[in-house]
This record gives sequence, C-alpha cells and structure tokens, in this order.
Amino acid sequence: MSEYDLVIIGAGPAGLTAGLYAARARMNVLLIEKAVPGGQILVTDWIENYPGFPEGISGYDLAEKIKEQALTLGLNIETAEVQGLDLSGTIKEVIFKEKRIKTKSLIIASGASPKRPGIGEEKFMGKGVSFCATCDGPFFRDKVVVAVGGGDTAIQESIFLTKFAKKVYVVHRRDELRATKILQERAFANDKIEFLWDSVVTGMDGFFGVEKVHVKNLKTGNESQIEANGCFIWIGILPNTEFIKGDVKTDESGFIVVDTKMQTNVPGVFAIGDVRDTPLRQIATAVGDGAVAAVSAEHYIENL
Repeated sequence: MSEYDLVIIGAGPAGLTAGLYAARARMNVLLIEKAVPGGQILVTDWIENYPGFPEGISGYDLAEKIKEQALTLGLNIETAEVQGLDLSGTIKEVIFKEKRIKTKSLIIASGASPKRPGIGEEKFMGKGVSFCATCDGPFFRDKVVVAVGGGDTAIQESIFLTKFAKKVYVVHRRDELRATKILQERAFANDKIEFLWDSVVTGMDGFFGVEKVHVKNLKTGNESQIEANGCFIWIGILPNTEFIKGDVKTDESGFIVVDTKMQTNVPGVFAIGDVRDTPLRQIATAVGDGAVAAVSAEHYIENL
C-alpha cells in the first residue's frame, strides 16, 4: 500500500495551489482529481478580479497556468474518485474502489456543486436546463432563456448568455441583487436582460425540451408562463463531501469547519476552498487557503 506525506483531494485552484506549495517543499505529495484539474473555474468565461491579470483571463487559461506551474515543480496528479476515508489513526487512509493509499496528512479540496431547486429540472437536464452558461450558452443562439439567481455567478453568467440568446429573463426571489455593483451596472445596462423581481421558478414544461417556464411572484401570488428554450439555474452551492460521511466536523449546511490554519477537528486533516466554511468563495481566497494548508500540513508532519 502506497504511503505519502500528503494527499490532496480535489484539483481546483485551492488543491492545485496546495500541491504546488507541497511539491516545492519536496514533500511526497499526491493530488487526486476525479475529473479534470481546474475545478469550477474551467467553466468560468472571464475572470477580472484575480491579481496579476489587469485585462482579465479566461477560467480555462488560468486553470492551465496554475496546473502547469504545479507540474513543473514536480506535483503528481492522478485521476480517480475517492469512495471514503479512514481517519481513525495517525496514518490516514484514502479509500478507492479497488485500492487504498496511506498518508500522514490530508487536504480536502473537493469543492462544491450547484444546488438543485427541485422544480422538475431533472427531466430537462441536457434538454434546456443547465448550470453552466459557458458550457451551454452557444446552444441557445437567438433563443429566449430564463436565468435563476441574483448573486455574482448568476449575473455574470446571464451577461455572458446575452452573447448568444436574444432575450434573458433573470428571475430573482428578492427585489434587489446580491451581485457586486459592477456586475449589476453591466446587467442593468444590457437591453437583452429583463428582471423579474420577487419571483421564483416553480416548474417547466416541454415535449422534447424546455418550452415554457412557470414563474410565481412571491408578493402578489400571481403566476405566469414564459415561453423559453432554456433555464439556467444559479441559486447557490452544496459541498462535495459525499465521501466524508461524518469523518470531520461540518456546519449546518455541510461545509467543513476549520481554524485559521485550515485544520479540521481531526489532527492532520485540512480543508480548503469552496468545501470549507468561509465568508468568501473566490479564486483568490481558494489560492490563499491552499498555501496555508500546505504549510500547515508540512509543520504537522514535522511534529509527528
């Protein structure tokens, strides 16, 4: 059974940064990713608030730059899906379908996934319902779409959709947006975007795909239908912690609780990025988490 100084689960910006720091410190480190290194930023069209790129950079390009830097420093990345953990001993075990690996320390950087509202969207997945404008926006050229949400992601992605769609209805359950002011200004100035305030999507209909989206005004109780070809949903995220199964302490929403060193309640186990309880989920904060956790793991190992 393989044994490492450090195993990192998840290769988003947080995990890649932790791996970069650990590899540079000459730790015996393994980074595990079940899909493609990069995480959520791979489906982010354009990033304007990451330091060092005054003109902005695509999410894909930024992910590639971080990954290549980590690989250059000697980071080993493997593609596999973690099934469970055994954190009962000083040496931890990461469990896969056909094997286990041992590690002195562990960093959980498994990220988070979009919330599902339960409005019949499962029936139309891939048939008009999407959680990623960058992925699916081009399929809605000259069509009408509904966007659900009022945060940064919802508004940024809605603006991106206007590159293709002829009309974007933004449905938000409040009477004002939560997105940053600069995004709000751009959205309000975009004549392809129409806001439906104090409203929620209650369902959708269609034969082969989405054809109508049902909307209810929460203040008046009035219900209406929008003839639309797609529905993009951005109403928050849930942590990717299925494999943890109560092994570490989480908050009421399931996000992992850590201290300032990114340490969980289990010695030698750290959590970073979107999977942890944090007041801000941005690439810059994820990268910071990764650096802190890698150094914390190094110090932990030195004191074993």
